[in-house]
Amino acid sequence: MVDDDQIEQSKSIQQRTGKTFHLATRVLPKRVREATYVLYAFFRVADEVVDDADRDTPEQQRATLERLRAEALGEQPTDDPVLAAFSEMREQYGIADEDVNVFIDAMLTDITKSRYETYDELEAYMDGSAAAVGRMMTAVMDPGEADKALPHATALGEAFQLSNFLRDVREDVVERDRIYLPQTTLDEYGVTDEQIRNFEMDEQFAAVMRAELHRAEHLYKKGVAGIKFLPDDCQFAVLLAAVLYAEHHRLIRRRNYDVLSKTPQLSGPRKALLGAKTWLRWQFTKDPEVVFKKVSTVSYHDSRSSTPEPAERLPTR
Repeated sequence: MVDDDQIEQSKSIQQRTGKTFHLATRVLPKRVREATYVLYAFFRVADEVVDDADRDTPEQQRATLERLRAEALGEQPTDDPVLAAFSEMREQYGIADEDVNVFIDAMLTDITKSRYETYDELEAYMDGSAAAVGRMMTAVMDPGEADKALPHATALGEAFQLSNFLRDVREDVVERDRIYLPQTTLDEYGVTDEQIRNFEMDEQFAAVMRAELHRAEHLYKKGVAGIKFLPDDCQFAVLLAAVLYAEHHRLIRRRNYDVLSKTPQLSGPRKALLGAKTWLRWQFTKDPEVVFKKVSTVSYHDSRSSTPEPAERLPTR
C-alpha cells in the first residue's frame, strides 16, 4: 500500500517542478489528488533523466530509462519510493502498460532527437509525452464513460504540451538544444533554425507563433468539450488546469509573440485571480465549456483574428 511518506515525497516533487499543475491538483478530491502527486512525480523523474544532458551520457540515459520502465511496470523490484508507489497505483487503477511504454519511449526520443519535420511527427512524440499522461489521469479519475472521455483527455494533454513548447522556445534551446516547432511551419513563414538559436525576433517568427497558438487552441476546445464526461468532483480541477495553461497564450500575445528574448511566466497573483474567476463562474454553471469560454484567453470566434491585449514593443532583428 502506498504510504504517507511516498505521497509527501511525490507532492514535494510536484510543488517544486510543476507549480501551475500543482494549483489545479490541490482542488482534486483526495481519492484522485494523492494518486496525481505520484503520477506527476513519476513523469518528472523520467523527464529529468533526459533534461539533464550534462549529467549522463546518452547510453547511461537509455539504461536509466529502461530501468525506470521495468520498475514502473513491476518487472523488477525498486528501492525508489516514487517508482514503487507508481507501480502499485498502476495496478490499482488499471493504467495501461501501453501508456507507460509510450511515455518512456517518448523520453528515449529526447536523447537523440531535437527537431521535428512536421506536426504529425511532433504529435507522435506528444502521444507519449502528453497524451499518455492524459489517459493515465483519466484512468485514475475512473469516469463512467471512459470511452467518451479519453479522446478529449488526449487532446487536452496535447494542448498543455503545446502551450509549454510555445512558452519555452528560448529555454528549450538554451537548456536542451531542442526546437519543438514543426519545420514545415517554420519553412512556411521563412524562419530558420539559426534564427531561433540566435534569438532573432521578427514578424516571420511572430507568424509562426500565431499559427501554432491557433493549433493549440483548437486542441483546448476539443479537450474542454470532454470535461463533462469526467466525474463531477474532478471537473473543476481539470477545467482550472486548462484555464491556467492556456493563459500563457495571453502572455505570449501581449509580448507580440516574442518568446525568444524572455520566457513568459505566469505570476502567482494572476494564477490566484484566474482561480477565483473560474470558481465564481463554476458556482453559476457547472458547464465546463461555458466557464472556459468566459474565463480563458481562448477565443471561440476566429482565434487568428482575435484582438490581443496591448503589447510590448516587438524587438527588431
